[in-house]
Amino acid sequence: MNEQFYAGIDQDINGGLTHLGRIVIDAWVFKILPESETCAGWSRAHMQNLYEKVYAAWEPYAHLPSRLPADIQRRHARLYAQVIDTAKNKGWNAELDEDD
Repeated sequence: MNEQFYAGIDQDINGGLTHLGRIVIDAWVFKILPESETCAGWSRAHMQNLYEKVYAAWEPYAHLPSRLPADIQRRHARLYAQVIDTAKNKGWNAELDEDD
């Protein structure tokens, strides 16, 4: 079986609003990665390691943005607003359809 690699948040479907894209965004939120890192070409194992770091960073806040300290909460809001805006400009629609 061929190993699959992540395309990078800037090349991800739905403007990066996917499971893997959200891991990258959250890594930016917690400064685990610089905002310039798209994770393009990362292996599944590399993305799993990133997921584990992001998960651990969220744990003290019960995985709820409302429990983040103010500075991290502002960064979270800014980053997600940027990604959502980009996704909408690429045709992403937040409305659920019958298959969702």
